[in-house]
Amino acid sequence: MAKTKTAYVCTECGADHSKWQGQCVACGEWNTLKELKLESRSSAARTERLSGYAGAQSRIESLSDISLQESPRKSTGMNELDRVLGGGLVAGAAILLGGQPGAGKSTLLLQIMSYFSQQSTVLYVTGEESLQQVAMRASRLGIQAGQMKMLTETNVETIVSVARDLNPAVVVVDSIQVMYRDGVESAPGSVSQVRESAAFLTQFAKQTGTVLWLVGHVTKDGSLAGPKVLEHMIDCSLMLEGEQHSRFRTLRGVKNRFGAVNELGIFAMLESGLKEVKNPSAIFLSRTEEPLPGSVVTVLWEGTRPLLVEIQALADESFAQPRRVAVGLDQNRLVMLLAVLHRHGGLNMGDQDVFANVVGGVKVSETSADLAVVCSVISTFRDQALPKGLVVFGEIGLSGEIRPVANGQERVLEAQKHGFTKAIVPKSNVPRTPPEGMEVVAVSRLSEVLDHI
Repeated sequence: MAKTKTAYVCTECGADHSKWQGQCVACGEWNTLKELKLESRSSAARTERLSGYAGAQSRIESLSDISLQESPRKSTGMNELDRVLGGGLVAGAAILLGGQPGAGKSTLLLQIMSYFSQQSTVLYVTGEESLQQVAMRASRLGIQAGQMKMLTETNVETIVSVARDLNPAVVVVDSIQVMYRDGVESAPGSVSQVRESAAFLTQFAKQTGTVLWLVGHVTKDGSLAGPKVLEHMIDCSLMLEGEQHSRFRTLRGVKNRFGAVNELGIFAMLESGLKEVKNPSAIFLSRTEEPLPGSVVTVLWEGTRPLLVEIQALADESFAQPRRVAVGLDQNRLVMLLAVLHRHGGLNMGDQDVFANVVGGVKVSETSADLAVVCSVISTFRDQALPKGLVVFGEIGLSGEIRPVANGQERVLEAQKHGFTKAIVPKSNVPRTPPEGMEVVAVSRLSEVLDHI
């Protein structure tokens, strides 16, 4: 009998350890080491031979002889999803879709499978729901079955065997946390099972050219459950986000070997399923008719396109320890910006509670919103509304300088398309030819911004 080896893998960074310990030496996180059963090489090879999926014999090729022709992409029927994927699906791609419960992961995949089922055979594998539950959802959404095949199974060997006989173009596994593989002595959902099951399914997808969709759960803090090495195995990792009370959903590309990362797709959850939003900037700019203090519009750059969002701030007198609360923004960066505002702008917020929010549930990950956050804080502190046609963007340094951001001219043009008449931008981002009907103000120091607003 082959000897089974044991390792301990960190669920945060994927580092291996020979024995269990309280803290991971690689990332410094506590209580993240999980036991992982490792099969011997002979046992793993025997399993591959019995399954009939031993890889092709490796061979050496010259770099100059390798074909550079791109693989043809298949459209999913949704332009927003194609944008996040980098233009569509690539044959043999393994895609991981994560999100909170109720975000719409199964709904989105059912719509994708319905589109592909009109052209070729597809396989939908569900391990958490019964076939009747999936059929009821499909009926409610008005899904056309086409050549969609359904399977309730949690054993990956059985799934691969069925897929081998069916030869589908797309396979969906919902979800990877309930799948298990024979020979791995641990419960489904553990580090060992998730890692081995995903590796086995990904190997099948690569060898047959089948597009593989894996559904993943998320933890309480919003990160993907399971070992971090799972993201290294797959080609594309997507996160479907959205508040429970909001009908809008954002699909963000966390990793993509076939396209740009941090690409953002906007969808609306309706009774008929997820519908793509053609003009997302118009949704996040549903402002009041009269300008209000503490509100300013900025232009973000999400992936390959600009996106206009509204930044709101509220400053109120504090009767205890001053609070700094940021929703959709980095809280540490908000504290830093308030310190810069005090040092270089002469505005002391030490006795004020400061709250900052990005309207619409968008999460800002870039520094171009620094200037908008500062302007909104000044507006609410002085109780003076900024002009409604004003748009602001730029990064603020610790010495009070306004730094340029990427794609500045495209941001100004996007604001001009939505009717904005004035823009405060870094000096290096001023377009050579200002857009018609729009005043562009160039600033290089925080003191200059205070003069203009």
